[in-house]
Amino acid sequence: MAIENMNDLFLHQLKDIYFAENKILQALPKMSEKATSTELSEAFDEHLQETEIHVDRLKQVFGIIGEEPQGEECPAIEGIIEEAEELMGEIENENTLDAALIAAAQAVEHYEITRYGTLIAWAGELGLDDVVEILEETLEEEHAAHLKLTDLGESRINAAAVEDEDEAEVADAV
Repeated sequence: MAIENMNDLFLHQLKDIYFAENKILQALPKMSEKATSTELSEAFDEHLQETEIHVDRLKQVFGIIGEEPQGEECPAIEGIIEEAEELMGEIENENTLDAALIAAAQAVEHYEITRYGTLIAWAGELGLDDVVEILEETLEEEHAAHLKLTDLGESRINAAAVEDEDEAEVADAV
């Protein structure tokens, strides 16, 4: 797609996040299944439901601007998800795996927050007030998901992973 103006750039970014959200829909069930913490698994399941809504909202945005919903390959999200899948296959310690899953999910959330924030700013500049409202709702949910992941990591999971490491070091010393 040739990008010649701000409308083209907005559409390009919209296709990028649409592709990303659909990739995330595929990844979240795997992450939920791999999570050993019930709370973390439930957080992934809840965000899967939200992500389905995010895709529907993006379809609305495509309709508002008179375009067919379609994604454009996004190497960034593919790399983040690929890294998460590699970690899921390499980490045996349950608490360490959960900590890694949180980190991977937060990388996804940060990516989404950046994309949605940019789209909101550009939509505002382009006078697409209806689009701004739709995208702001999704951005709020992405921020909430990030905060929930942070809380899960900081309240229990990260400490449990470190505790497992400490216990392993003690066992090795004996």
